[in-house]
Amino acid sequence: MLELTVEQISMAQSAVDKAAALRLLADVLVADGLVAEGYLVGLQAREQQGSTFLGQGIAIPHGTPETRDQVFATGVRLMQFPEGVDWGDGQIVYLAIGIAAKSDEHLRLLQLLTRALGEDDLGEALRQAKDPEALLTLLQGAPQALALDAQMIGLGVSVDDFEELVWHGARLLRRADCASNGFAAVLQQVEPLPLGDGLWLLHREQMVKRPGLAFVTPDKPIRHLGQPLTGLFCLASLGEAHKALLERLCALLIEGRGHELGGATNSRAVLEVLGGELPQDWPTERVALANAHGLHARPAKILAQLAKGFDGEIKVRIVDTGESAVSAKSLSKLLSLGARRGQVLEFIAEPSVAGDALPALIAAVRDGLGEDIEPLPTAAAPAPTAAVAAVVAHTLSAPAHGSQVQAVGASPGIAMGPAHVQVLPVFDYPLLGESHAIEHQRLQSALAEVRQDIERLIQRSTAKAIREIFITHQEMLDDPELIDEVASRLRKGESAAAAWMNVIDAAARQQEQLQDVLLAERAADLRDVGRRVLAQICGVGELAEPQQPYILVMDEVGPSDVARLDPTRVAGILTARGGATAHSAIVARALGIPALVGAGDAVLLIKPGTLLLIDGQRGRLTVTPDAITVQRAIDDRDRRDKRLQAASALRMEPAVTRDGHTVEVFANIGDSAGTPAAVEQGAEGIGLLRTELLFMAHNQAPDEATQEAEYRRVLDDLQGRPLVVRTLDVGGDKPLPYWPIDKEENPFLGVRGIRLTLQRPDIMESQLRALLRAADNRALRIMFPMVGTVEEWHQARDMTERLRLEIPVADLQLGIMIEVPSAALLAPVLAKEVDFFSVGTNDLTQYTLAIDRGHPTLSAQADGLHPAVLQLIDITVRAAHAHGKWVGVCGELAADPAAVPILVGLGVDELSVSARSIGEVKACVRELNRSDARQLAQAALAVGSAREVRALVEGL
Repeated sequence: MLELTVEQISMAQSAVDKAAALRLLADVLVADGLVAEGYLVGLQAREQQGSTFLGQGIAIPHGTPETRDQVFATGVRLMQFPEGVDWGDGQIVYLAIGIAAKSDEHLRLLQLLTRALGEDDLGEALRQAKDPEALLTLLQGAPQALALDAQMIGLGVSVDDFEELVWHGARLLRRADCASNGFAAVLQQVEPLPLGDGLWLLHREQMVKRPGLAFVTPDKPIRHLGQPLTGLFCLASLGEAHKALLERLCALLIEGRGHELGGATNSRAVLEVLGGELPQDWPTERVALANAHGLHARPAKILAQLAKGFDGEIKVRIVDTGESAVSAKSLSKLLSLGARRGQVLEFIAEPSVAGDALPALIAAVRDGLGEDIEPLPTAAAPAPTAAVAAVVAHTLSAPAHGSQVQAVGASPGIAMGPAHVQVLPVFDYPLLGESHAIEHQRLQSALAEVRQDIERLIQRSTAKAIREIFITHQEMLDDPELIDEVASRLRKGESAAAAWMNVIDAAARQQEQLQDVLLAERAADLRDVGRRVLAQICGVGELAEPQQPYILVMDEVGPSDVARLDPTRVAGILTARGGATAHSAIVARALGIPALVGAGDAVLLIKPGTLLLIDGQRGRLTVTPDAITVQRAIDDRDRRDKRLQAASALRMEPAVTRDGHTVEVFANIGDSAGTPAAVEQGAEGIGLLRTELLFMAHNQAPDEATQEAEYRRVLDDLQGRPLVVRTLDVGGDKPLPYWPIDKEENPFLGVRGIRLTLQRPDIMESQLRALLRAADNRALRIMFPMVGTVEEWHQARDMTERLRLEIPVADLQLGIMIEVPSAALLAPVLAKEVDFFSVGTNDLTQYTLAIDRGHPTLSAQADGLHPAVLQLIDITVRAAHAHGKWVGVCGELAADPAAVPILVGLGVDELSVSARSIGEVKACVRELNRSDARQLAQAALAVGSAREVRALVEGL
């Protein structure tokens, strides 16, 4: 094993830049006889291909495959740079690990290092380390426990030879997620070690995910290398996790008790001897999981809390995966299961509590664990299994003729046409490849075809939003980490299709685990790219598009699916899943194709050719509408088209009601590049600059100069118009890769927004200084996100005012965002001190109604026109106006034509919307009489649901 030792470490080194650091590393590798003189060229070439910055102040410079012939012996050398070395893009390295490797012997070492990367402020600790021993301790991290339980014992396995027994042992380790798919092949290349008493040992570090031990015995006596074989240990070794077990095994063999293992008839006997996790003969019950997104954080939390109500031990596992049961009382363990919809959970309870605990847990899972669930379809089988019998399932049916289905409006507009239901093809491909050369060529050919296809999509796309999405897809195809991992799998014998999809699926799953809806939905782009490459590899052609206008009905539509559509033939899009912020929805809006998403699985059962009417504004689907409904929809569409044309012509004019009241209409943008387009669309200022996108675009926090340039560019393009900036709004739901944050059970209720930045005053002060310096006495408004207490406001205000003494700004206002109910209820207190309020209706709605905006079945109910939300806005406006302060709304509600009359009636002074909505919002304001809007708003406050509020507006 390639290990880290203190002799490999050079402390307190100094280098003026990365090039100098590479020279120092190359010199020591040469001096120690690990590489030839020219290895420096390989180090430099690898950096040109992509930075070797690993994170947390660590870089891992190494050569390219072309320079492996210059490696005499595999090894590593470490250099500490306490003063830091700029590795590019502002990434500061305090420890460089120079690697000389002939093949992949160093990969296990790197896997061990990644454990340390999860530690907070590791880079600073590496910088301050005073001796090699302290530095080595930091790098090694906490040792992992060896996995050994009943699921990893296979007794009396039907085999004919040693190789088959090895395969079975490796299979147990794979099923326990201790090793990757190619682990069996790796094991069979190792010289087995005879232990005596017919016991043998095989161990390997390659392709190991976590340390684990499998023990298998044959069903009949066999021999290997002329010696008897009664039992085989397959060890997935990693670090020193197996040390205690091997010591115990040696003692056992010295005592002459090896036959107890080779002759064992049950797993309990083996585990008692080896000291593994003993199985317990406890009552069990099974139930299938019906939650749409599986056992994710919220249902898992409810399950853990319920289990904690019983004194005895309770465990749960997924049937048929082979993985060990975990404690049902541990939220982290429940999440580690990764249980998906349709999988069967087995609960195992201590006998003393099983009678009460098991029925309660089974009932809770059946009821959805706090979520609305769609029952699982009944499985067709000769006789129901215990798992199926545990689920009360009802077969889905298509929506009835004349019925209406509420969905999420993803792209506005009204469309009608026959349903064209498309089901994505199922790809059939071998797991193992013909040869490395053939599979490599297949992959490269597929990648080249898809790259050309994407380039054609970019060239033919007139909308900037579409081009930017497909440029992102190109970057995904060229991601060196993805390509390297696929290449590694190809070298281990996987087919091109299997290697590609294994890597894509793992990356997409990691993205989907992010709690932030916007970021998680980007996994759909990765899967979209992956599916297109897989189709090329498997030779599957594109789905045929009908010649006549139609409504496309799919489970979920990828961006490339939408971009290929001919807007003259496709009337609209309807999906069972997805969200309004997905890239497919963005593309649909850019193409002007009305779209509904998240309509539920039942729409996939609609008979092809069925007439559908979709209303992207109201988020409503009508199945086989009658003539009156059709005519009403046509009239609505015509009126909307004329209204939008008129609004666009007057977009540069102010928004003034019929009785002379002016409402400012500003734009929401994510970066400086969006400012000119917003001004061209009629924006009177920027009402929300989302600064977190600037931080997400860098591998570490952007420095003050970088931020100042970005903010100054926005102010320059505004040409005197006001700029409202939201300070950094990240947290558990929107993580930054270079800012480690503890995993939270519910990030939406955790450390995010102002709570997080106040914990890192250095980052917050840097941002505030950059903003103040960029202002140059122009109209700057700074607002702080997620403020829920007066104390948080005071801390943020005091920090800004202190910096303002250092950097004076004449036209500066400080305010807070009203996003949590406590801030709205405290508005009468806060209004005395703030300069303004900006209502973020997206978060305010989800916190007020306790509905996640990304929930697959509840998101349509998260309507900002709910009277409870309007009551909080009313409290905010009244408090602000009582003290002469202004109130803006910057959430999605501000762009909803049905909401504009209500917001104006409540007295909102400013509406901040996406640039494309500015003309329409201004037109809505011009149609209003303020006194009528006030009466409408008061009526809305007195009803009980968002549906009733919308009915009031439609009745105008």
